[in-house]
Amino acid sequence: MAFLADALQRVKPSATIAMAQKARDLNAQGKKVISLSAGEPDFDTPDNIKMAAVKAIAEGKTKYTAVSGITELRQAIVAKFKRENGLDYKWQQAIVCTGGKQVLFNAFMATLNAGDEVLIPAPYWVSYPEMVALCGGTPTFVSAGPETNYKLTAEALDKAITPKTKWFLFNSPSNPTGAAYTREELKALTDVLVKHPHVWVLTDDMYEHLVYGDFTFTTPAQVEPRLYERTLTMNGLSKAYAMTGWRIGYAAGPEQLIKAMDLVQGQQTSGANTIAQWAGVEALNGTQDYIPERRKAFEQRRDLVVSMLNQANGLSCPTPEGAFYVYPSLKGVIGKKTTSGKTIATDEDFAMELVESEGVAIVHGSAFGLGPAFRLSYAESTETLTKACEKIQKFCAELR
Repeated sequence: MAFLADALQRVKPSATIAMAQKARDLNAQGKKVISLSAGEPDFDTPDNIKMAAVKAIAEGKTKYTAVSGITELRQAIVAKFKRENGLDYKWQQAIVCTGGKQVLFNAFMATLNAGDEVLIPAPYWVSYPEMVALCGGTPTFVSAGPETNYKLTAEALDKAITPKTKWFLFNSPSNPTGAAYTREELKALTDVLVKHPHVWVLTDDMYEHLVYGDFTFTTPAQVEPRLYERTLTMNGLSKAYAMTGWRIGYAAGPEQLIKAMDLVQGQQTSGANTIAQWAGVEALNGTQDYIPERRKAFEQRRDLVVSMLNQANGLSCPTPEGAFYVYPSLKGVIGKKTTSGKTIATDEDFAMELVESEGVAIVHGSAFGLGPAFRLSYAESTETLTKACEKIQKFCAELR
């Protein structure tokens, strides 16, 4: 359609949203579907956070806010970075956005020119390259595959950086794989980045609190202080606080960059939802007691899903260190046929046949830049996950 912008030709729809919608559509047709495609905790927002929102409404805190957020929330953000990450920021260096996606979009819109490259490890969250393309940049990819436990090596990073690389986009724990980098693994990457002063670092720490066993989370500017002046550290309330629909993401970084992002946001959405911002103050400043309890529940679900998927014919599922996703390899089922005679030629074939025949919605790995594999979210009850994995086992057992 000639009326539409050329930029849309560079952008694909979100595969995760598309599969979640297909599950809704099938449910509406009367077919019961277990949807494990979306990255959304099944836990409710904690009561203290909900009550803070009610209190804000009762007190009339319902007006527009500053574009970058209320001072109280920006102060809570920098206090969080100091308390949990050892990073020192002034509140003027923090910005509040409508979800983590807007943080990324603001940063790219404020900094990318034609020809600028954003280096993204693959597999990657589906929205990363599309946002880069929408903002006029060029997404470039470097493989972080199963042979390195879905983690980028320092050597691969060093080789992938070019004179046009403007940003290195880093996500640990990872969506879609759940892979998380130890301090030593992260230090190897930051040592490379120190050698390339033209490269800025955008680190997506959205799953920071969802790490398991004795794993300790660290973030790039914390591991390598020399990167502080060219790092945007991003986080949000969606995952650890079960506040997906409240739409609060945030970041802190060099003040000049934050001002540029404020300029973009001021002509786009202005400030984030006022009530959600006051709820966010309570989320960051209030009790954190429920986070370890929920983390333990996620860890138990992870162990269940990894065990059951590894019992499915043709699947190989590594044990991730964090987030609430697994990313099993499908190499063992590619080329096989379903009972109806359909050949599983790709991971997308597997995902579509699985949802149609067994009513389990997952997302094919090629959508994340590396297949054949699939992403399954275990942010569901143990009962639901057990039933879903049994259906996957049945589907794989019937392939010939």
